[in-house]
Amino acid sequence: MIIPIRTETQTHRTPVANGILLALNVLLFAVFDFAGGPELQHIKDQHFLLHTAAPSIHEFITYQFVHGDITHLIGNMLFLWVFGNAVNAKMGNLSYLLFYLAAGVFAAFGFALSSSADLLGASGAIAGVTTAYLVLFPRSRVTVIYWLIFIGTTELPAMLFIGLKIVLWDNIMSPRLSGGGNVAFNAHLAGYLFGLVVPLCLLLFRLLPRDQFDLLALFKRWNQRRAFQSALADPDAAAQATYGRIARPVTLDPNLRQAEEAKLDQVSGIRVRISECINTGDIGAAATLYEQLVGIDPAQCLSARHQMTIAREFYSTGRTPQAASTFERYLTMYANTDEAAEVQLLLGIIYARDLGQFEAASRHLGAVRDRLQPQRQAQCDEWLGQIRQSLSQGGNPASS
Repeated sequence: MIIPIRTETQTHRTPVANGILLALNVLLFAVFDFAGGPELQHIKDQHFLLHTAAPSIHEFITYQFVHGDITHLIGNMLFLWVFGNAVNAKMGNLSYLLFYLAAGVFAAFGFALSSSADLLGASGAIAGVTTAYLVLFPRSRVTVIYWLIFIGTTELPAMLFIGLKIVLWDNIMSPRLSGGGNVAFNAHLAGYLFGLVVPLCLLLFRLLPRDQFDLLALFKRWNQRRAFQSALADPDAAAQATYGRIARPVTLDPNLRQAEEAKLDQVSGIRVRISECINTGDIGAAATLYEQLVGIDPAQCLSARHQMTIAREFYSTGRTPQAASTFERYLTMYANTDEAAEVQLLLGIIYARDLGQFEAASRHLGAVRDRLQPQRQAQCDEWLGQIRQSLSQGGNPASS
């Protein structure tokens, strides 16, 4: 025997509606079964039970508040107390009350589809509350008392206790093994279905506040992990995810892999030689090696200091297109450095004055203007004015 006694879910609002439902169930049981005589028992049997063979509309509500005996009442009220308070606090009092009653009505219809017997008890509505708790708080834990050889307490995940023990074992497998007796298992199952589907819809349409721990959030994260694992089935994607965009693509073709490894070895060797040349002051040789490097892999970029050194070498020796390309690569990789604004201003001037690429010059100068010091802003504005004039006249801006 396993009996829930509390959950770890903390409530931040007083569950007034759940308290009223508990009190009303206990009060009616006291009136009809403790204090009541034959006349009250007759009223209960005639007007509160759900007579599924010929039901009255009000009976779909009233049957939820009467019970067969004290054990029936205590079991239902225990589950309502353990799981209902948190659901009530999440939904709010009025919404929870309507949900509770609607779950009971749905459970009654589910029972009536397969039986013509009379029905009483809050089990169907509380079944809805129980699976609603599972939807809203699937990662929480439930403290239970277990009674096997000895008695003790332990904590179980809500998904395990509610999904497997309560729904699957107690209401599907066990009735088939034991025959079920006079317990309305179909009403329970209908209530569980209602409590699963309706809160999911409320969460989906944002009629209930969402958080990262509800069942929809768990499903979304599971789906993202599944999609991610599916994407990483591609070896190239796995390498990119692990090592970034500069990762070596992984290939299963031995010939292609050998060619890729040779290319990487060549790139690494040239980068080392460039660094050695710069450190020894042979900038010309470093610039020549850099041209070889980008010829092999145009996406290559050196460290910020070395990239600037090569770009200045190209510019000072009159290799202006190479200088512009090298400065462009610097800006792509090191856009947030202290020198980036000055480099972009210089690049805009190079495009305008040396290469006649006025569109590119206007783009760079317009983008960098607001990041420059006032003196540099004035220089930038002067070049932008000359570029606009040249574009309108088809001429070349003057040097500045």
